[in-house]
Amino acid sequence: MDRPRPMTATLGAVAILLAGTGLGACSPQEEPPDITPSAGACNPQWLDTLVPGALTIGTDQPAYPPWFVDDSPESGGGFEGAVAYAVASRLGYEPDEVTWVRVPFNNAIAPGPKEFDFDINQFSITEERRAAVDFSSPYYDVTQAVIALDGTPAAEATSLAELTAVKLGAQVGTTSYRAITEIIGPDTEPAVFNNNDDAKAALGNGTIDALVLDLPTAFYMTAAEIDGARVVGQLGQPSGEPEQFGLVLDKGSTLTECVSSAVDTLRADGTLAALEAQWLAEVAGAPVLT
Repeated sequence: MDRPRPMTATLGAVAILLAGTGLGACSPQEEPPDITPSAGACNPQWLDTLVPGALTIGTDQPAYPPWFVDDSPESGGGFEGAVAYAVASRLGYEPDEVTWVRVPFNNAIAPGPKEFDFDINQFSITEERRAAVDFSSPYYDVTQAVIALDGTPAAEATSLAELTAVKLGAQVGTTSYRAITEIIGPDTEPAVFNNNDDAKAALGNGTIDALVLDLPTAFYMTAAEIDGARVVGQLGQPSGEPEQFGLVLDKGSTLTECVSSAVDTLRADGTLAALEAQWLAEVAGAPVLT
């Protein structure tokens, strides 16, 4: 997936205290001491950002909810807005040291120099894209979701058990289809479609009661493409490798290792899971169905 409640939240940055480097006097014949930072020195003193001492983050315009709030990434609201400021904080940048630039989606993953230090915009990590850009460690494992038309039994479901009796559909050969068969286990064989456009039409004309697709597409489809549709909830991960989103950096960027380390820390300490629960479940109304 590549590729919408107002709420503002800004993550406070944490201060990173740097140990001073004492430099003795050097005679003209002596080599100066090596003060190159170690691989772990990921802080504004050493990071080679576009603007020294500041972090430039890119995203597209408009920036849709629940990824951002009110097309205002600088507010820190929305899942990706909050993730961006959390990464900045781990790297040692205060919120007022972060600048946002707007970059069209395709431009961000095209070869060539970038006008950002990293870009966050629901970029799926693929080997094809790795040929042109760097990716950070993944900050989000894409889940599958169920959408249905308002006023139908499927739209009122609050558990997996309540979905077993409805007619479900998904694109053939996708993770969405596996999620139906492995996670929901419906009473009847799910309908399959060649693409999401066909599946969307089937939901609209009543051929199916609910459609399963990845959560980012579900948010977009219910907000911008299908009138009167809603996200019923998210499903657990089926078998196979999940689709993952990563931050995009310039190919060969000296920042990639540090940005990835920041993301890894946020995953390990539970920050990413907490932000996902807040912005994609509570605020966006997409609870995990069990």
